[in-house]
Amino acid sequence: MGVKTASDVLNLKPENLNEPDLPEKTEIRDAGGKLIAQFYYQNRESVPLAKVAPIMRDAIISIEDFRFYQHGALDLEGSARALMKNFQSGGVAQGGSSITQQYVKQVLLNRAETNQDKLAAIAPTVSRKLNELRYAMAIEQKYTKDQILERYLNIAYFGASAYGIQAASKRFFDKPASKLTLEEAATLAGAVQNPNATDPNLGKQHKAALLARRNIVLDRMAELRKITPQEAATAKAKKLVYKDIAIPGGCEQSDYPYFCMYVQHEILNDKQFGKTEKARKEFLNRGGLVIKTTLDTKMQKSADQSIKKWVYGSDKPVAAEALVEPGTGAIKAMAASRKFGSSKKKNESNYNLVADVAHGGGTGFQAGSTFKAFTLATALKEGLLYSDGIYSGISFQANGYSDFKNCKGENVGDPTHVAHNSEGGGGFKTLQTGTWGSVNTFFLGLEKKVGLCNVVKTAKDLGIKRADGGKLQEVETFTLGVNEMDPITVASAYATFAARGKYCAPMAITAITDRNGKTTDFTPACKQTLDEKVADAVSGILSGVFTKGTMRGVGGIGRDAAGKTGTTDGSMTAWFAGYTPDLAGAVSLGDPRGSYTHPLRNITIGGNYYGEVFGATISGQIWKATMISALKDISPSSFTPPDMSRFGGCSGGCAPKPPPKAKNPNGNAYPVPNGNGNGNGNGHGNGNGNGNTGTDPVPVGPTTGADPIPVTPNTPTR
Repeated sequence: MGVKTASDVLNLKPENLNEPDLPEKTEIRDAGGKLIAQFYYQNRESVPLAKVAPIMRDAIISIEDFRFYQHGALDLEGSARALMKNFQSGGVAQGGSSITQQYVKQVLLNRAETNQDKLAAIAPTVSRKLNELRYAMAIEQKYTKDQILERYLNIAYFGASAYGIQAASKRFFDKPASKLTLEEAATLAGAVQNPNATDPNLGKQHKAALLARRNIVLDRMAELRKITPQEAATAKAKKLVYKDIAIPGGCEQSDYPYFCMYVQHEILNDKQFGKTEKARKEFLNRGGLVIKTTLDTKMQKSADQSIKKWVYGSDKPVAAEALVEPGTGAIKAMAASRKFGSSKKKNESNYNLVADVAHGGGTGFQAGSTFKAFTLATALKEGLLYSDGIYSGISFQANGYSDFKNCKGENVGDPTHVAHNSEGGGGFKTLQTGTWGSVNTFFLGLEKKVGLCNVVKTAKDLGIKRADGGKLQEVETFTLGVNEMDPITVASAYATFAARGKYCAPMAITAITDRNGKTTDFTPACKQTLDEKVADAVSGILSGVFTKGTMRGVGGIGRDAAGKTGTTDGSMTAWFAGYTPDLAGAVSLGDPRGSYTHPLRNITIGGNYYGEVFGATISGQIWKATMISALKDISPSSFTPPDMSRFGGCSGGCAPKPPPKAKNPNGNAYPVPNGNGNGNGNGHGNGNGNGNTGTDPVPVGPTTGADPIPVTPNTPTR
């Protein structure tokens, strides 16, 4: 009668409650479906009531609302009994609100966006309680009792950063809620009343408070005959159990932190996942998503182990490697020599060493002579043939500012700058020999011949962009790799050659399933940006780098492969980028403290001392070891042979005819020296008197490096 009268006077009528989706953890999974990382705003994993142990249901109802299945939105009898019980005990032994009312309060608290809204949701005021009751009346009409209990168990906070019964069960006891025992259920049921006061993470006093609450729950269950007095006594005699299972979440706890960061930023940067950064962050942290990715953990292991063999985590220089699938752009692995973390003492990195700034990375390293491949591709596009070439001196100096023009048509030549080869020397170089030897002066002359802007356009067509997000430096030395790059960008560019000219944007996510089970698939973003036959011709020349060029001291991988070394001036950074028809990869090596102030000279890396580090010295070795391992179970594919009817021979820039042979007094012929080689060998395989002394050295061991002629600063060499 009292409730009916109050309802009439206070206009207590059901009012619909807006129930936003609960924040749920977002899972990131590899290509095979294995969990590799997760994000969450609240550590929660909602489960149906059927997956909650019956003893847990009994425990929570016994202590919070024992007449839950008998009353409506307001339990007048239960509230009066709780008031009397609390008065007698001198404390809070039983709660006065029904489970339905508590659910309403949790919904209001969870949907509050400001601290003011949160305080209003729990304010001990009459108006708040009346609104809560109106909402509870509507909830009782909307759901069954089991549905209300299920929603309550999934929204409740249990302390120790555990939201919902499943997360709490795993956090406290390392088991699902379906496996909870009597004393465990009583522990969690006792925690919901004041989870901050009974948070076992906060010390002995809080653990003691939780133990006391557990025992109160056990006594109440015995009083209500949910368990026997003996069962209660046995459970109370046991020590409080709290296993403090680490909360899984965030990239720092993933075994694949750099890949995890890349995926995270893919979502945070893409407006299809939210119009604002805040919306995208909530989508990621609250969405309850399952994100399937391109990560191949076997290939990742290959990259990790190969890097570890050559570069230690304690070394100041850092090696980073990305593996990309040609034809899809799928990122298969992202590895680095340093562990991810914020400890300077442990030499950890707190940014993505493999990616660009947009994906949580740094500003990258100058890519060196890996950029020469773009000049080579441009020359082949422009109609030059394999045996076309130009004479290359021991140095290069522009005749005037107009020798090089950027894509705005501005003169960017620098007649005051002199570029050198890494070991001096010169002579006539073709597209093949100039590439195999990575001759600086040849490529500057070739860039001048085909046009700087054309080379820049080719690079852009292959996805080249600066790691810092800035505009590419369209300067004379563009072909020598003065722009700072990240391994993913370079690997994706080289994957275009492997895919016969089809460029695919780097891709890390293949599907996203939302909390309702709806799956959105993502397909590769590819475009034919280079003529197939031009790409084949590039591969034909770059394949020779392993047998006739700067990687001949390292060797190939037992299957079709192509690539290019890249060493900047004075060995400030060292790269290798290469590919097979099935997989492309790029490895960078440099010192994050600053490559100019901390070059790779007279240095110990991976336990080995190096007088000077080149692209083949470490980066090439890492790439080779990675590829052999990563492709072990994949049948070898072959490159499409270059169309020699189109690219063979020379079109005009042909090699000069060899000089006539002179005769000695005895009438025997012998060659006339041409001054293009030293002919005496220097331990690097390039002193053969054939005019290749202007090429890059081929390292033969960790303590043996070439001694290039000093070159002008800022001029990448190999």
